[in-house]
Amino acid sequence: MSDGLTEPLTDPRLAPGGDFRPGAEPSGYYEAVDEAGEPRPHWAAFDDALRELGRDELAGRWREAKQLIRENGVTYNVYGDPHGIARPWQLDPIPLLVPTHESVFLGRGLIQRAKLLELVLTDLYGPQRLLKDGLIPPQLVFPNPGFLRSVHGIKVPGGRYLHLYAANLGRGSDGNWRVIGDRTQAPSGAGYALENRIVMTRTLPEAFRDCRVHRLALFFQTFRDTLRALAPRNKDNPRVVLLTPGPYNETYFEHAYLARYLGYTLVEGGDLTVRDNRVYLKVLGGLQPVDVIFRRLDDDFCDPLELRPDSFLGVPGLVHAARSGNVVVANALGTGLLETPALPAFLPRLCRAVLGEELKLESVGTWWCGEPDSLRYVLDHLSQLVIKPVFPATRIEPVFPAELTAAQRLALVERLHARPWNFVAQDRLDLSSAPVLDGDRLVRRKLVVRAYLAADTNGGFMCMPGGLTRVSASPDTTVVSMQRGGGSKDTWVLADAAVSDFSLLPGSGQRVALTRSGGNLPSRAADNLYWLGRYAERAEGLTRLLRGIVVRITERSGLVDSPELPCLLHALAITADPKCPRGEAECDPLDRVFPAVFDSSDPNSLASVVNAVRSVASVVRDLISLDMWRVVNSLGELTRPPADDDGPTPAAVLDLLNRTVVTLAAFGGLATESMTRGEGWRFLDLGRKLERSLHTIGLIRATLVNVSPQEGPVLDAVLEVADSGMTYRRRYMSSLRAEAVLDLLVDDETNPRSLASQLAALAEDVDHLPRSTGAAGRAPEQRFALAALGSVRMAEPERLAVVEEGTRPALKALLDHVAGWLPILSDAITQQYLSHLQTSRHLARPDLTLLTAADSGDRL
Repeated sequence: MSDGLTEPLTDPRLAPGGDFRPGAEPSGYYEAVDEAGEPRPHWAAFDDALRELGRDELAGRWREAKQLIRENGVTYNVYGDPHGIARPWQLDPIPLLVPTHESVFLGRGLIQRAKLLELVLTDLYGPQRLLKDGLIPPQLVFPNPGFLRSVHGIKVPGGRYLHLYAANLGRGSDGNWRVIGDRTQAPSGAGYALENRIVMTRTLPEAFRDCRVHRLALFFQTFRDTLRALAPRNKDNPRVVLLTPGPYNETYFEHAYLARYLGYTLVEGGDLTVRDNRVYLKVLGGLQPVDVIFRRLDDDFCDPLELRPDSFLGVPGLVHAARSGNVVVANALGTGLLETPALPAFLPRLCRAVLGEELKLESVGTWWCGEPDSLRYVLDHLSQLVIKPVFPATRIEPVFPAELTAAQRLALVERLHARPWNFVAQDRLDLSSAPVLDGDRLVRRKLVVRAYLAADTNGGFMCMPGGLTRVSASPDTTVVSMQRGGGSKDTWVLADAAVSDFSLLPGSGQRVALTRSGGNLPSRAADNLYWLGRYAERAEGLTRLLRGIVVRITERSGLVDSPELPCLLHALAITADPKCPRGEAECDPLDRVFPAVFDSSDPNSLASVVNAVRSVASVVRDLISLDMWRVVNSLGELTRPPADDDGPTPAAVLDLLNRTVVTLAAFGGLATESMTRGEGWRFLDLGRKLERSLHTIGLIRATLVNVSPQEGPVLDAVLEVADSGMTYRRRYMSSLRAEAVLDLLVDDETNPRSLASQLAALAEDVDHLPRSTGAAGRAPEQRFALAALGSVRMAEPERLAVVEEGTRPALKALLDHVAGWLPILSDAITQQYLSHLQTSRHLARPDLTLLTAADSGDRL
């Protein structure tokens, strides 16, 4: 075929090394092609699939895949990035292929390693015989910040410390895999590996099928079954939560993604409390006991009472609850002790002493400088090694002596002599490389594979038939890191026979207990859904108002031809300041409109409100559908100024506002039609109805309380902004009348845009909120909602329309009365259901240093 890939892995247009210039290719083992330039045997099927697919088809599919990643909001937070911390996840379309015999070898070695590490933890937090026998230097344990004295002696269920374990693997130039590092406390990346797999199976389904790739679902099922079996009580239906540092954490997307996939409640530290040595989840209906905590926090952040007092991310009293056996923490507290890079130097003798076996999977060559012989070796071979701190918590970057000047190397030697026990040296592994798509070429990039193991219910481990492969950002990069601009690959473990089609979705033959409850909603989640509804409705109301203004700017020549324009501009002004004098709105309309749309420094602009919608939605993305998230995610594209050297034109802004209205309407439609009428929907709807009520009051107050000399155009504009013009024309064939407009926009409960309709929906939502069944009378929030609704129901449109000395006093009194009740209602809801929160979106942005440090030991 004309666009085919005749030799996709060796063609110069899609070739390793690009143009084959000397030195253009990284050194070391090449995963896809052998020394003779031929694809390796296990790459043959994939090579054929690419050739059949063709270059143009591959490029087209990959464009769709990248669009899917953006729409799904797959991000990895990179702090200090000038484009914002939420960077789209970097995925390459060429997977890493692992043949069956290699996966079997790696699986056996990793399972042995995980068992050994778990036994080491059992000893170090128990009798400590390994220290007494000299198998582990005490300098690597007692000064280690990862050694938590407060958890010593805690009995973990089944002796299981490592419920999810990860190892970073690198292949050397000799073709052998070695372990570069262990992740034992809160290993990250498994969710990204799952997302990579989903994208790749949609992008290259033919290649995935032809290569017979093992699926990942059984691994996650094993992990889920293990956590379920660990529950100290309520084993038939335990409550398992995923504890996250929060949305500012670099891997927050993964936390929300895994919570949704595994069916766990995503919680932050403030969502949990300890009472009588038991952990409870704060939900709207009270407190619900928690049986298992799958944590994504580093050890010392988990309990400010016994571990780190400056942590706002953990749960005070968690250590004591775990010691009492009332809750299981996965991974167990204190497992970060084994993440020191010095430990691999002692694993071979530990394996012989503890398991009576030789270590099956080697670590990268490691020397702890605290031993005199090791220090001499390090000093004699300095240029071949990498120098690291013994304890990762110190957050000191690795040093490559070969890249230092003579003076810098001398200073390093002096530090090694002064405090040798603080340093560890490792071989500088010449990592293997894999093909990466760069434009229309395949180039080589260094890679590291993170492999995952889940504890099973039989006391062993299951190895994920895949993993997260990370690739370097450039050919000469010495560190493979997502924080430094690296990318990722899906990891395909190939099978010799047919693969299992197991899925976490229940099969037709499985029986399930019927229920109509999705679990009680955490108060923090309810708070965020409430504000998501408010911000979304605020954005829609503002967009409709701005559109009404811009339409009149584009269609007419100025204020003379649009007598209603000053009223609309005043309505726009009081969205920022309700006490804004009417005269301040009378200025050049364009000077008001463009900043109100695009100025993100103004908290009341459309751009700022849309950013607030996206920010809050990102926090509750495990509670909203993927379609709702895609709608929210697309809003960010709409509020960017059109690319024009002379600035945006009114026509371009009008087009943007039209698309924004449609997008926000899609959000409202999905909320109405796709969300079950549970607690989450109630709070989202409460926020929407409350905000629309306030917007309607502000619009009518700014336009109809003070009577304009030419009121007909003003009435028409108000109907248009309130999306009620068509209904009015169907009902009234005559000219516009104020009493008819006020009846439609204030009193008519059949009009979903009227004030009465919003207040009626508010009262209904409030009635369905959880509360004590034994309480007599109505709750305060019920009384406040009824007070606002009753005053509107009692109002007479003809009386509201009466003009006295150029104003409508009855209308003003009603709007002021209702506007006074709504903040009281909001405060009552917050106090009753949401007041436990330690922080709020109205406070300053929290300290990112503290939040990112929560998993600093496991950055991708």
